[in-house]
Amino acid sequence: MPDPFFNPSSVAVVGASRKPGKVGHEVLRNVLNSGYKGAVYPVNPEATEILGLRCFPSLLEVPSSIDLAIVAVPASIVLKIAEDAAQKNIKGLVILSAGFKESGSEGAKLERELMAICRKGGIRVLGPNCLGLIDTHTPLNASFAPKMPKVGSIAFVSQSGALGTAVLDWALTQDIGFSKFVSLGNKADINETDLVESLVEDSDSKVILLYIESISDGNRFIKVAREATMRKPIVALKSGISQAGARAASSHTGALAGSDIAFNVAFHEAGVIRVDTAEELIDLAEVLSTQPIPNGPNVAIVTNAGGPGILATDACEKYGLKVTTLSQDVAEMLREKLHPASGFFNPVDILGDASPSQYRFTLETVLGSEDIHQALVILTPQAMTQPVETAKTVIEVKKYHENKPIVASFIGGSSVQEAVKVLEEAGIPNFEFPERAIKALSSLVRFGDRLANPRKDEYPTFDVDEKDVMVVFDKVRYDERVTLKAREAMQVARAYGIPVPLIELATTAEEAALAAEKVGFPVVMKIESPQILHKTDIGGVKLSIESPEDARRSFYELIGRAHIFSPTATVLGVNVQKMVPQGREMIVGMSRDVTFGPLIIFGLGGIYVNFLRDVSFRLAPLGRQSAREMVEETKAYTLLRGIRGEAGSDIDSVIDVLLRVSKLVTDFPEISELDINPLFVYEKGKGCLALDIKITIKP
Repeated sequence: MPDPFFNPSSVAVVGASRKPGKVGHEVLRNVLNSGYKGAVYPVNPEATEILGLRCFPSLLEVPSSIDLAIVAVPASIVLKIAEDAAQKNIKGLVILSAGFKESGSEGAKLERELMAICRKGGIRVLGPNCLGLIDTHTPLNASFAPKMPKVGSIAFVSQSGALGTAVLDWALTQDIGFSKFVSLGNKADINETDLVESLVEDSDSKVILLYIESISDGNRFIKVAREATMRKPIVALKSGISQAGARAASSHTGALAGSDIAFNVAFHEAGVIRVDTAEELIDLAEVLSTQPIPNGPNVAIVTNAGGPGILATDACEKYGLKVTTLSQDVAEMLREKLHPASGFFNPVDILGDASPSQYRFTLETVLGSEDIHQALVILTPQAMTQPVETAKTVIEVKKYHENKPIVASFIGGSSVQEAVKVLEEAGIPNFEFPERAIKALSSLVRFGDRLANPRKDEYPTFDVDEKDVMVVFDKVRYDERVTLKAREAMQVARAYGIPVPLIELATTAEEAALAAEKVGFPVVMKIESPQILHKTDIGGVKLSIESPEDARRSFYELIGRAHIFSPTATVLGVNVQKMVPQGREMIVGMSRDVTFGPLIIFGLGGIYVNFLRDVSFRLAPLGRQSAREMVEETKAYTLLRGIRGEAGSDIDSVIDVLLRVSKLVTDFPEISELDINPLFVYEKGKGCLALDIKITIKP
């Protein structure tokens, strides 16, 4: 994001108004009240002075240069403003005006015309239809948000202006500060990825928060965010997770791979921490912006109440932190000073009458242990509790353990209100309940793991026959189809080194008998129809066919079943396929996500895949480590390793198929869906076979 937005030497407010309550008036007042030190130029042809400043009839009549213009006029006038801005050599526009693509086709046309003018004039645009931006360090409030947030180190980028201002307003009551706030609006030019790219370089921002409803360029976002999260944490709240609006899918993979799953995978691969609520967004922001990175996952819980300590312990197990048992030496030190009824081995329960000095001693003792990487201090108000003095004690201990995170959960209302304020002002986050504190700490630990273990993956190359695939796809298009026949799909797989059995398509009973002899008995026969997706549902598969006579009889039976159970389906014939030994049934597939591209799936295959949903996902292109992780994070992996004395399966061959599928769908973006189900996996060293393959291409 160019400098004029965050550090302009001069600002013009186009559409500045003399009437309080009007957007143009409130924006100008916000600019002035924010403490902005640069020149400010109101622009309004019907006024000579607003809020004590000389007003100009147009941008062109402002005598000095302008870095940034904030536009708050009707949409119909914005194009003329953009033309004036280009002539004036203004480099940044914040367009608050609505009435563009969010309003329909006419608005979308207007937005395209606006951007054509701005691109020609070398102008970057925030918006339109946005709330504006705030920089607390410049300082500049170039928005119509009701209040200026407190100065802090949290950068917040929001696709919803209303949600953004609500969060900022709530944060003021929690004493939480921000470095920057940016409302994206329609994202006609500047988008979330541009902001991430800019904010990672911003020394005032320690953590980047995103509220997003969509991502403009998924591949670029992953690339930029992956690099950014090696330097600063990014926390994202993504709305619109419902599957109700998802397109109909023609394969198992398509049915399983919703757009929200693609966002989950993309965030995971980019190192972005995803949250489910605005409350959690702020929780994580507080911890990530105020606390050091811990050296490990071990947590000490110091509490004056047993119940909350147990809740915190349960939360640690849920979110991947460890409540390490304290060493015998540390436990003995605690036993010497604390009440005999206390708990000494973590959680450390110092009982309901715990004094500030007991909190100090306990906290200093546990943090002095090398086995402890961070601490949670829990306080519940009893008649003898001293919340404010205890809070001050925690702050003092923190000074001697600056390299270890300390968070608090002072539980209660008015009794702990002042103590919580003392903690927050000192940079120690307080959470109303311990589970929230532990969840926030777990994100801090995961971010530390990412920094300590940068991901390095190997992307193998293969000898493939792209021309053979092109020939198949050209034939499918010539026939005005989008779904490949089974034999065509097998041919494509074979071209990319994916092991498949022999297969022939028969259109008559006699052809079926000849095909069976060609591929070799015993054979499997399956109905071939683009409309019959799940053949077993209509009895469209015959196994263990041992003779030509049996093949002829099975042909008629399969054709008959297709006509009875799917009378409107186009039946292309019957596939005759070499019958192979039974193996572990897995699924490998791909569904092309509209935002992030090819989404690869692996899991337990066969007829129950849609019900058991034991699957994992990654985005292509796949590296070898990612492919192995896909396999290992499913329950199917337990079966592949072998259970109760069974021999292990050829997991390396599965990984090879995943990598080859990844290359295929990356090389051919016209593939919209691919489904290998089942993939028979045999014992170690004996490979695997793709028995049934569905491939759909774009029209």
